[in-house]
Amino acid sequence: MIRIAHIGTYVPQKCGIATYTHHLRQSINGAKGWRGTDEVFAVKPGASLQRDPDSRIHEVEKEDRHAYRKLAERLNRSDIAVVSLQHEFGIFGGEAGEYVLDLVDHLEKPLAVTFHTVFEKPEEPYLRIQKRIAERSDVILVMNRLAADYLHGSLGVPREKIRCVPHGTPEPVPSMRDFTRGKLGWNGRKVLMTFGLLSRGKGLETVLQALPEVVRQVPEALYAIVGQTHPEVRKWEGESYREELQALIRELKLEDHVVMIDRYLEEQELAAMLTACDLYVTPYPGMQQITSGTLAYAVGLGRPVLSTPYAYAKDLLQDLPDTLVPPGVAEAWSGRITAVLSDPKEAERLEREIGRIGADMHWPKVGKLHLKLFNELAMERTAKQAN
Repeated sequence: MIRIAHIGTYVPQKCGIATYTHHLRQSINGAKGWRGTDEVFAVKPGASLQRDPDSRIHEVEKEDRHAYRKLAERLNRSDIAVVSLQHEFGIFGGEAGEYVLDLVDHLEKPLAVTFHTVFEKPEEPYLRIQKRIAERSDVILVMNRLAADYLHGSLGVPREKIRCVPHGTPEPVPSMRDFTRGKLGWNGRKVLMTFGLLSRGKGLETVLQALPEVVRQVPEALYAIVGQTHPEVRKWEGESYREELQALIRELKLEDHVVMIDRYLEEQELAAMLTACDLYVTPYPGMQQITSGTLAYAVGLGRPVLSTPYAYAKDLLQDLPDTLVPPGVAEAWSGRITAVLSDPKEAERLEREIGRIGADMHWPKVGKLHLKLFNELAMERTAKQAN
């Protein structure tokens, strides 16, 4: 049984990468069918470092540059077979997370890197950093095919070095739907939902501007905007953006048709709320986004979705072009939202088709896929050493 080291942020940090790393570790352990757990090296700011009661979770101080080389040396001396690195520029120390290069440059173990951000035309310092990581890795994992094209085109990464893997998601629990709807007061409502840390530039205004026409045709429509304000946004401008949205809601006379749930949701509650909604929307105006954990979760849970055609959505929903709506066009959004919320057959069709896509995204399957890739990587290294 190969041993794997996971590097990234990790729970209980409130971070999408932390949650992803946690579930990846769990799902691989499940695929192994063993009682042990693989080790985690959690990158954290110095102020939040504390001894973890789990002896297999080790902390790495984000801004301690020497810690990255020390970690590489520690792994080199260990019986770890494969290192799985979750990469996002902001989670490592230095400019654009450049301290991670001290780790990858000195690591002698097989390295699998999951890139959570890939730019079509990366600029410095992102270009230099990501190119170096790609060169030092043995395999690169991405969550859509467009990201693979970007890596090949902008960084010259050989296509045979890149693997596309689904973004893991929870499995649906249909019995939670009625319970959660009752708890939230959603019985009798047609609920569309957006989830995520609140900040400008996510297209929420477009959905709000589309909503009066939706309400005219579907009077029971309710738009749930779920999530607390992004900490960095709150630091610089307080709650002014939330207040702007509330003012727009009043201006459009939508007080009875919009609810803002201003708090952080743990994953179990988020999954329950997604299961309870009738339609999940991601109206993002930026087309370069290559991953979206919330859209992935909605699809994995089999919910009808509508989205702008940003990179991740376009790849994930390519077999359902009618789920892709132009950014910033309120009339287009009102038409598609109304079509789904007013027609049970259309909603059932979307739920069925999206459930088919989502079936391959559930964590048990994703864990097995990763374990297969990591086993192959370990065997290739063993074969090279034997020769």
